Amino acid sequence: MNLRKKRAERDGAFSGATAQRAIIDIGSNTVRLVIYGGTMRAPTVLLNEKVAAKLGRDIAETGELAKEAIELAMRGLKRFAVMLDDLGIDDVEAVATAAVRDASNGDEFVNALRELGFDPRVISGEEEACLSANGVAGAFPGASGTVADLGGGSLELVEINGGEPGSATSVPLGTLRLPDYRDKDGSDSDMRKSLEKALKKGASDFGSKSGIEKPLYLVGGTWRTMAVFAMQEQGHPLSDPHGFELSAKQAKELAKTLADQSPDELKARDRISSMRAEKLPDAAVLLQALLARIQPSELVFSSWGLREGLLYDRLPDHGKSKDPLLAGIGVFATQRGAPQTLAARIAAWTVDAAPSGDHGTERLRLASTMLALASMQIEPNIRLPQAIDWALHKRWIAISSQERAMMAAAVAANGNHIQLPDEITELASAEALNEAICWGLAVRLARRIGANSQRSLQVSRLIVRNGSLVLRLEKSHEALFGVPTEKDIKLLAGRLGIEWDVEIVGDGELHLDRHD
Repeated sequence: MNLRKKRAERDGAFSGATAQRAIIDIGSNTVRLVIYGGTMRAPTVLLNEKVAAKLGRDIAETGELAKEAIELAMRGLKRFAVMLDDLGIDDVEAVATAAVRDASNGDEFVNALRELGFDPRVISGEEEACLSANGVAGAFPGASGTVADLGGGSLELVEINGGEPGSATSVPLGTLRLPDYRDKDGSDSDMRKSLEKALKKGASDFGSKSGIEKPLYLVGGTWRTMAVFAMQEQGHPLSDPHGFELSAKQAKELAKTLADQSPDELKARDRISSMRAEKLPDAAVLLQALLARIQPSELVFSSWGLREGLLYDRLPDHGKSKDPLLAGIGVFATQRGAPQTLAARIAAWTVDAAPSGDHGTERLRLASTMLALASMQIEPNIRLPQAIDWALHKRWIAISSQERAMMAAAVAANGNHIQLPDEITELASAEALNEAICWGLAVRLARRIGANSQRSLQVSRLIVRNGSLVLRLEKSHEALFGVPTEKDIKLLAGRLGIEWDVEIVGDGELHLDRHD
């Protein structure tokens, strides 16, 4: 480790989350620096800063990057260079997309970046599309369908099958270029026809076979803002647009609604910036054209795209195969005093009494266990809302809305909170939530029986036998069955709808019947 990295860690620049990599994404609309930490299978964003330079704003007219846009971009990039040096981050990848690759003065701009110490890579439209598909594959393991990455200068389309990118193309239909497709009268129908022609010409392979009746994964800030709008319209209890889904019918309704909105109406809404509000109506017409061309089964919004695709692309095969939900929560919980080894022990101890059933999975039960243990480090007076916020609103990867609700229910039950708030009950059935509540009550019993000590879990077992919940304890530790333990087993048994009992056995006897 070099001295700069040591200095950054010693200074605690990111509160214990070691910065590992940085990506500079030089797009047609924005120039962005993102610093990542944690596990690269489910990276934590430590810093995300952008400059709305609009490098591609004059490409269609002049073929060049505008002087003012270059100056604004370089001002931001100089700042990024100083920050990265001060933080001691050496693993920096800089990529430039449509604006720089299309501009006649793009090479001049790239040379100026090299003088700042960056080594930018100007990627082709096809490479940009495949990297976005890699991001989708990382966020939605095994994804199949079509990925549509909308930037300022271009729209990238790529087939994806079982998480592997297929044919790809880039069409000059970025948000900065969409206004050119409107006639003087501003008719949405005429614009849509023009866009459909452009898609037919530039993306002839898409919509003819592979994408039909499969998901359409939407990548890019403008698409995500559409998801935010749709979530607001639905009164959706979650806040993160990542993973939000719409049926094909709902997608058509959303596109029509947004196409009829004015930028001023959109600016008045929370979480819709002025820049996005200006682009949304035109992007909605583009979505109409895409839906007609591709005919997907549903829309899936992804916050992972090109930048995360760069991270995912560098992972070895065994790294790509890791579960991103468990990888992300594992690092998060470990940083909060709940190591993965402890969570694994407790998950194993509770599996007989509260396994995953018809609604959950073992991966979700383990994730819930890790988050429940981490929540115990929160101050008691703010623990419940904070822990629920972690489960529902933090950007976990490869998890559905119902699974988030189940994780929140387990975390709440771990704190003996069985009455769940509406934001949880709206997302999952009562049966699914009851299953998760049993997970949480089992974790509560496991951690409280012996204060999370490894020894307490070795000299005790929790089983269901002959329709009863039985806690078995070796005689040397029978005193662990105290008043709190009795209350906890009663709670769990009551939720399971069965009787309970305690059985004291000889020392070492539990080691002889681990498989009974």
